[in-house]
Amino acid sequence: MLPPGFTDPRGLRVGMADMSVEEALEKYGPSEITREDIVEMDDPGFAPENVALVTGAASGIGRATALCLAGNGLTVAGVDVDGDGLESVADRAAELDLPGRIEPVPGDLTDDADVERVVEEAADLGQLRYLANVAGLQHISSIDEFPMEQYDRMHAVMQRAPLLLTKRCWPHFEDGGRGHVGNMCSVHGHVVTHDKVAYNTVKFGLRGLTQSIAAEGDGDVRAFSVSTGYVKTELVAKQLPDSADSRGLTVDETVEQVMLGHTRVKEMMEPYEVGNLFVMGFSEHSKHLDGGDLTYEGGMSLTYE
Repeated sequence: MLPPGFTDPRGLRVGMADMSVEEALEKYGPSEITREDIVEMDDPGFAPENVALVTGAASGIGRATALCLAGNGLTVAGVDVDGDGLESVADRAAELDLPGRIEPVPGDLTDDADVERVVEEAADLGQLRYLANVAGLQHISSIDEFPMEQYDRMHAVMQRAPLLLTKRCWPHFEDGGRGHVGNMCSVHGHVVTHDKVAYNTVKFGLRGLTQSIAAEGDGDVRAFSVSTGYVKTELVAKQLPDSADSRGLTVDETVEQVMLGHTRVKEMMEPYEVGNLFVMGFSEHSKHLDGGDLTYEGGMSLTYE
């Protein structure tokens, strides 16, 4: 094994990660959401009789989005394969005494029958008016080595499922006279980085889906996407030591040079900040946001030095 800091013939330092996964999670993981973190907006549609279906609600951005929407009075159907995680976020909503509530609806987004079931269970909670497609996953590998089964899984969760969920929600939107779809995109839906071919591809495709929904929604079913840079989720934090090792950097150097090197804002976003973007996007204050993208990435793709 090469010693830490060794420079190989290609000029790369190897073995430089100086934090364990637990230490990286402690420093770069998300903070716990408080009532004060949630932006509350005045909107007559934000009421307990109206339902928001949120995927990936057991952790990360999905969890934060579920809490922010419940913090604005909505009944949230939280969907995830992690049933224990869903119970935890529902308990957190109760602890915060939010005006809305989170109802766990476990389900597998790669199973069409499960997708249909979770939509019907969400509709049983009230008038289904909002859909937040947040669930996601990542795999880092070069194109020549990328496992196609992993690509298929990422496509199924992050592009096919949002389309199928929208399709199944559409009749409920029409019954209520209006619907709103928010899709979790990424700065990688605007610009790409190497070794993320599946993530880049599905995020670009998600913007196309968003615009297609807006075109066919004709103002009655409104759609938007949210594109952020790096967010302080458990998924990102846990990947930092391996990412640092692969680049021959320390964890701090990886965050500073790789994640924040091209941004004007030199800090990662908190998940609740992303959840608040969904609140704003779903609200009547964003009625002209239809097919567009909320790009909040610190200037990563929009400025240059």
